[in-house]
Amino acid sequence: MTTAQHLAAIDRLRGRAFPTRRGRSELGDSGPGYHLAELPTPADGVDATERAEGRSREPYEAECEALVGALSSRWGEGQWFALWSVFIGTICGEAVPPPWGELSHRVEDLHLWRVEGHWIAVGVSRAEGEDEHRLIAVVTDVDPP
Repeated sequence: MTTAQHLAAIDRLRGRAFPTRRGRSELGDSGPGYHLAELPTPADGVDATERAEGRSREPYEAECEALVGALSSRWGEGQWFALWSVFIGTICGEAVPPPWGELSHRVEDLHLWRVEGHWIAVGVSRAEGEDEHRLIAVVTDVDPP
């Protein structure tokens, strides 16, 4: 996917109603108040050797930065939002509303914009075990914790 295709995917998510129950869509998970998407990138499918050497995150970071630049051109500079404290809160049993609790277990930090009553966020997921990095996009009406 190109940056233009990523923008189009985010626009599709912004135009969709939020479901009443959690479920899957062609881009990822959706639930009450949110859509969470894994955006395909040319870096998907990096081989296990590169993943083990830690080199596989760089292409995702580059894709994310290109998307951040395009979104900033539309809506102004976004906020940087670290999810560490949210992650610790979920581990300690704090109730964190979706999608923020789930995001905190997948992504260390996000770039975040408030647009027309919704939060739009993008970031790169952690790679753990067999899971590879992913370019993540979120559209939600749930305020960040």
